[in-house]
Amino acid sequence: MPYLREKTAKLTDSPGVYLMKNQKQEIIYIGKAKNLHKRVSSYFRMHAEHLPKVEKMVSHVWDYDFIVTESEYEALLLECSLIKQHQPKYNILLKDDKGFYYIKISDEDYPRITVEKHKNQDGRYIATHTSAFVANLIVEEVNTIFQLPTCRKKFPQTFRKARPCLNYHIRKCAGICMGNLTKEAYQKRIAQAIEYIQKGSAFSLNRMQEEMQKAAKNLDFERAAVLRDRMRAMQKAGASQKILDNRFENADVIASADNQDQISVSVLIYRNGRLQDKLNFKIQDYAGDSVLDSFVTQFYQDRVDLPKMILLESGFTNQELTEKMLSERAGFRVKIITPKKSNGLQLIRMAKQNAMEAIAIQENRTSKELLAVEALGKILGMSRVPKYIEAYDISNFASESMVAGMVVFENGRPLKKAYKRFRMKEQQQQNDYACMQEVIRRRLSHLHDLESDPDYDPYFARKPDLILLDGGKGHVHAVAGIIQELAPDIPVFGMVKDKKHRTRAIAGDGNEISISGTQEAFQFVTRIQDEVHRYSVAYMHSVHKKNSFRSDLTQVAGIGQKRAQKLMLYFKTRDALWNADLQELQKAGISEKTAQALYVYLHPAEQAKMQEGSN
Repeated sequence: MPYLREKTAKLTDSPGVYLMKNQKQEIIYIGKAKNLHKRVSSYFRMHAEHLPKVEKMVSHVWDYDFIVTESEYEALLLECSLIKQHQPKYNILLKDDKGFYYIKISDEDYPRITVEKHKNQDGRYIATHTSAFVANLIVEEVNTIFQLPTCRKKFPQTFRKARPCLNYHIRKCAGICMGNLTKEAYQKRIAQAIEYIQKGSAFSLNRMQEEMQKAAKNLDFERAAVLRDRMRAMQKAGASQKILDNRFENADVIASADNQDQISVSVLIYRNGRLQDKLNFKIQDYAGDSVLDSFVTQFYQDRVDLPKMILLESGFTNQELTEKMLSERAGFRVKIITPKKSNGLQLIRMAKQNAMEAIAIQENRTSKELLAVEALGKILGMSRVPKYIEAYDISNFASESMVAGMVVFENGRPLKKAYKRFRMKEQQQQNDYACMQEVIRRRLSHLHDLESDPDYDPYFARKPDLILLDGGKGHVHAVAGIIQELAPDIPVFGMVKDKKHRTRAIAGDGNEISISGTQEAFQFVTRIQDEVHRYSVAYMHSVHKKNSFRSDLTQVAGIGQKRAQKLMLYFKTRDALWNADLQELQKAGISEKTAQALYVYLHPAEQAKMQEGSN
């Protein structure tokens, strides 16, 4: 670091490109800068607060080179070229999830049209796609338009052996199983479907229009009606792929999803108003500031089919330079916009959903859960996604039975084996702020526990990404000093409720943050608040019930408050005490006489029997 800081101190203020190298002199990261000195020195500052991925990259930097350019635009072009040439580990490496997908016509008397991942010996393959999304979309569309069967029935073996399924009644299948379509008629239908796949809907519509007019002229009105319905289905299928705003008919829609470990980027490609393709990219080890900055420039570097418009979920620093670069390559103006409402925002949400689905599959979560976690992090201004969240609530019955509950959510889902319950040890009087201080201090004191410690708990030793308190600014302010002392890098916020005990906002040290505008985050925080409240109240009722029973024990001769507490600690549960015999009661440290009195108190029916026996 001293060497790198000394070298950077002499660096020029000109624009250019820098190449970070490891100890083996391998290039591990390439970036561009408007001001080389300012940008490169930011990596090596004393006590620099980098994101974890940037910090990891910097830890491997042994040296760096730089290339000075005339302008920031030239630096952008050079950066793209060098990244493509060297493929550095910590830059975005565009590896999509593509394979090859085939549209297959099965080798049967009544063929099916399906999507296959691999080619087999049987059947005929009429199209190859690199996108499973597009291949499935085409097959679903063609099967619906031509009312082809998608079930597993064998034809003609199963003709008239069972009632037709729901697809027949909703006109998604012609009801082949009823035997009302000859083999020749079905083969003709398959031929038309293949034509539709290979030549497109416009060609098929024109041909069907001619056939329908010819059938009507020949007074074959039944045939004309079938063709009319098929044309309507084809137009409806096309319309379902149409975007609602003509401004976006030739556009790419790009959105990302982040869960700390990896970033997923989804690109929806619209051409002539139809969704033509969907691309998904998985990004790991990226050490730059903005994913979209690097992704957009690299994604379009070698693409020939450039859109007139690129929709992004958020703006980025290279927007004007990137628009200039892409416009020069395309021969027409390429606009980059960040839609904030209406149809453009709807398309962004669809792209983001697709990006999140790719991560959700690996995380064994739903995209809704992960979107909620990411949305909450953005609302709170966090630099990283809060994957591991702890929430706390204080519950008490006057000054008795003062307890707290801690619930944990990981990747948007409750992690119940990490839940914890607290009995107040220091606080004897009702004081929510003081109780919260005690709980947070006790919890954070375990952050650095070692596995060798006798009371080691892996969940207590894990540092949360976010702490939420059931309360407002007062609760956050009350624990601020403890957080600063024990874990200053953990963000803490309060969950504020309205008069009807419903989630209203998030509170920090300053003003409240409204979350009602983001449905995913609002529902997520409401769920957390409801869960921690339920958990703490249930524990409070349990403790109160136990305390009430302990007070009842003092009615037995020879048992005071301390002895009653000793009995409860020994037997732990009320049922265990109730089921104990005289010998077991004496083992708890009470005399035989007191044990007999206690046994009679716990079992009044036994006392009645003893009295009957004496009479």
